[in-house]
Amino acid sequence: MPPRSTRSVAPLDDDDYPAYTMGRAAEMLGTTPAFLRALGERRLITPLRSEGGHRRYSRYQLRIAARARELVDQGTPIEAACRIIILEDQLEEARHINEQLRTQGGEPESKTTA
Repeated sequence: MPPRSTRSVAPLDDDDYPAYTMGRAAEMLGTTPAFLRALGERRLITPLRSEGGHRRYSRYQLRIAARARELVDQGTPIEAACRIIILEDQLEEARHINEQLRTQGGEPESKTTA
């Protein structure tokens, strides 16, 4: 039986594809659209916009928003939660870079003064 469509299903596998409307994203996270807007105002996540100007969220952005909600639910102010997540992300990136350098045998040179 031939496939029903020749369209690519790549967006279904793409964590960065903006597949979720604000309402659906809020529903999935058990939060409000206002919470998602607040994360955008603090530049933790920047949703893409549809042609009509509606916010669209990716799975990756929803994971970040879920982490923010977890921290806020534990009593962390939203500003602090956003900063914590940004720092966690930077730490993870630094660890990734260090691991790459180790596996390539290129330890970073230490700068010493003579």
